[in-house]
Amino acid sequence: MTPAEKQICDWLASKAPEMLGLIEEVVNIDSGTYDKAGVDEVGDRFIRHFNERGFSTRKEPHETFGDAIHVRLDDTPTNEKPIVLMGHRDTVFPKGEAGRRRFRVENGRAYGPGVADMKAGLVMNAYVLEAFKTFGGAPAPLAGLITSDEEIASPSSRPVIERVARDARCVFNSEPGRPTGNVVTSRKGGIFMRFEVFGKAAHSGGNFEKGISAIGEIAHKIVAIHALTDLKRGITLNVGLVSGGQSVNTTAPHAEGRIDLRYVQPGDRGPILTAIQKIVDTATVPGTTAKIEIVGEFKPLAQSAESEALFGAYAAASKDLGLSVAGEFSGGCADSGLTAAVGCPTICAVGPVGGNAHTAEEYLEIASVVPRAQALALAILRLDPTK
Repeated sequence: MTPAEKQICDWLASKAPEMLGLIEEVVNIDSGTYDKAGVDEVGDRFIRHFNERGFSTRKEPHETFGDAIHVRLDDTPTNEKPIVLMGHRDTVFPKGEAGRRRFRVENGRAYGPGVADMKAGLVMNAYVLEAFKTFGGAPAPLAGLITSDEEIASPSSRPVIERVARDARCVFNSEPGRPTGNVVTSRKGGIFMRFEVFGKAAHSGGNFEKGISAIGEIAHKIVAIHALTDLKRGITLNVGLVSGGQSVNTTAPHAEGRIDLRYVQPGDRGPILTAIQKIVDTATVPGTTAKIEIVGEFKPLAQSAESEALFGAYAAASKDLGLSVAGEFSGGCADSGLTAAVGCPTICAVGPVGGNAHTAEEYLEIASVVPRAQALALAILRLDPTK
């Protein structure tokens, strides 16, 4: 390790109490995706943190979801492509959850809503950026991006993320590190869809023959949609929500379902959607009609040669810190798929290690915060400045 590398690593280690304190602050603020006020409150806390340290920050406002936050070390104009540290501040938890489950530490683990997914990662990014602002040494400009609606497939943040990624040298997405200590180098893509079936109401005793059951039809469609699953190819389809009907003694005039589609290969997206559309358009119960819409979408995180090289740099830096880090595949989705899909070298889950996301048992391994920050800083320091 060079003197400059050791200087940054030692500085990050000295900031461990501050990092944990900021994690506690932001975990104790409700920021469910649809709670714009709460999501923006977390964002404002980070903006205050950055502004107090002389960073340049900019909000990109949104009326419905939280504002996107852009961070730069300073206002110096440059045409160089930046290295981007990315993360989201929204959680899956309802309003009041932060009050019911305040941040706490037990046996080396921190608990609280969003503690690992992914408020600790955002804090880690903030301190890595500060380390480079303090000591310099980055081979390219550094930037931070804090988004607001990843948990529902980033409907407002997607165009922001894609625009930033197109102009970036590479992206480190600080989703939580795997419980194994690994990072994520590839992920499934995911598409969330809503489909509706329309029938005709009739008294199920007196005028049964005049009715057309939307529930009867949606049952056929669900079976057909599930049959498109191909586990060997990593394609899964799940109709996870179903509703419909008017009353028990009425043939159902309406029914709807929600589909979760996951896939690995980008080329599978079109054929699967075509097959689903055919099922929706084909009526088994005569007289029914149906329609479908996409309500959210993640792109797959597919590895490229450049992404593999980026992971190699990160893994080598981790090894020098005594960490053994491999790349894992994940069936879950993340914003890293959006950056990879526009051609930006990306690795995901470089944040502090945690587990049980989206549950009351979500935890953060406190001892991982500093080493993961150091690994990210070393990986950045060692990137080739000529590329």
